[in-house]
Amino acid sequence: MEQYYTNERNVQILIALLKEHGIKRVIASPGSTNVTFVGSLQQDSWFEMYSCVDERSAAYMACGMAAESGEPVVLSCTGATASRNYFPALTEAYYRKLPVLAVTSTQDESKIGHLVTQVLDRSCQPKDTVVFSTHLQTIKDDNDAWNCNVKANMAILALRHHGGGPVHINLTTTYSRNYSVKELPKQRVIRRFTMGDVLPALPQGKIAVFCGSHIRWTEEETIAIDKFCHVVNAVIFTEPTANYKSKYKVAYNLVAQQSIDDNNCQPDLLIHIGNMSDFPSIVSKPKEVWRVAEDGQIVDRYKKLTNVFEMREQSFFNYYADHAEANSNSSYLDSCLKFQQRLWNCVPELPFSHLWVAKRLHDKLPHGCVLHLGILSPLRSWGYFHIDKSIDTFCNEGGFGIDGNLSSLIGASLLHPDKLYFGIVGDLSFFYDMNSLGNRHIGNNLRVLLINNSLGAEFLLFKQTNIVTCVNDIESYISAKDHFGHQSSTLVRHYVEDLGYEYLSASNKKEFELVYSRFITPELTEKPIVFEVFTQVKDEDEALKQMWNIEIDTSLKGNMKRIAKGLLGESGINTIKSILKK
Repeated sequence: MEQYYTNERNVQILIALLKEHGIKRVIASPGSTNVTFVGSLQQDSWFEMYSCVDERSAAYMACGMAAESGEPVVLSCTGATASRNYFPALTEAYYRKLPVLAVTSTQDESKIGHLVTQVLDRSCQPKDTVVFSTHLQTIKDDNDAWNCNVKANMAILALRHHGGGPVHINLTTTYSRNYSVKELPKQRVIRRFTMGDVLPALPQGKIAVFCGSHIRWTEEETIAIDKFCHVVNAVIFTEPTANYKSKYKVAYNLVAQQSIDDNNCQPDLLIHIGNMSDFPSIVSKPKEVWRVAEDGQIVDRYKKLTNVFEMREQSFFNYYADHAEANSNSSYLDSCLKFQQRLWNCVPELPFSHLWVAKRLHDKLPHGCVLHLGILSPLRSWGYFHIDKSIDTFCNEGGFGIDGNLSSLIGASLLHPDKLYFGIVGDLSFFYDMNSLGNRHIGNNLRVLLINNSLGAEFLLFKQTNIVTCVNDIESYISAKDHFGHQSSTLVRHYVEDLGYEYLSASNKKEFELVYSRFITPELTEKPIVFEVFTQVKDEDEALKQMWNIEIDTSLKGNMKRIAKGLLGESGINTIKSILKK
């Protein structure tokens, strides 16, 4: 009977990536749980196979082989106590930073703890035996396949990372008897580079940088990324807290939500920088992703990661600006900005909602102030509009919870008493953290905008249709409706006024127009200010629908409609319509 590779896909992925990363030496110990792995390896002449019955001896052989060759060596053993015998030699490898890859085969993890013979818990390793440990599960769908690919790449890269050391992979088997696979599946290889390495050339095509949340940029960092964008005709897609302020910025959040598919702006190469972000869909279809971060971690948000650059962003962009083939025109940037501006010009007259407030205030905040956005609605709503480059924007995107938004704002405001700090929060976030408003250190530079719709409106928006709307009575528990005074007109007012704040409120557009200028006054006021805006969830839902479905009509008729609307306003247009009907 002809024998080829096993049909167990997790085993195939590991073998394919060992070959792609150039790892060929394997020391195998006998057993049944590792049959599909060893059986597949031994029929592939590319691998250099050795046998050793005693796992302890096998692991020490790997240490000697790795030290002599300077190259990684793979170990393979069965289940039961076989893997425990690797520990003495793995300890040796740990302290000598030897690249030994211990692959311990196992039955399904669900059997752990149920008195199944030869099933041991390998989820935790002694601290000084391996530098990295992971588990490659049986693959049931495409997400499992992606997950195994990433974890296998991470394990192999860890053999050399930060000086290297031993690594552990726990490999599940189903004891398949099918060895009919003649070719290994093509696997995506992830590689890691530092400044001491020969760095890969930039691929041809459109290049974009996506910047997630980011600390303040230094002048040198901005110069480096601007120089890179100028040389290679690149753009920088940003989210609200990216804090990049220069001319290559494209705040593309609104465009990304439209049903219109603008393929002209989708990059061939996406360079991913920054930290956590709620706006990854700004770039939906990159062909390839490079990650630049000093930590060198494998972060595969787009599932297209090929290269990780463990270095400062400034070093990366300076290197490629100096070594890339010049393409110094702005056609890509111009195309993206044009589409973005076209949408901004077509934003409709929204109902009274958080989005309407953001549209009304985004360009009126005092220059040089600091803006703190709460999670979900504030971050999304203000992210659709342009924030002046003099304003730094922050959000608790790291843990992405609602519990400390006010406290983070207050902590920041204490450092610069002469600078205005604005915070935008929803009602659940506000009441969750409202005790912080009583802190005696708070100064008169604090401004809080509270959007109060008496529940977690997020769960009732149309975009959640596939998640929660199939559940009855969402408002009682899931969206927590009618806590904290049921949109009381006096509760927040009495609370903050008794604490020494100035209080403003609005329940409709007319009331808002009468008081908003006080909230954004550029001068320090006698007291900190809380501005409570009462909205209804139906209006929040309708506003978001309109923002996600902006109709771009470039015809003459469409342009005339927009011009008329700009001159006459919504009410003027409706008046003319009513006259024409008579």
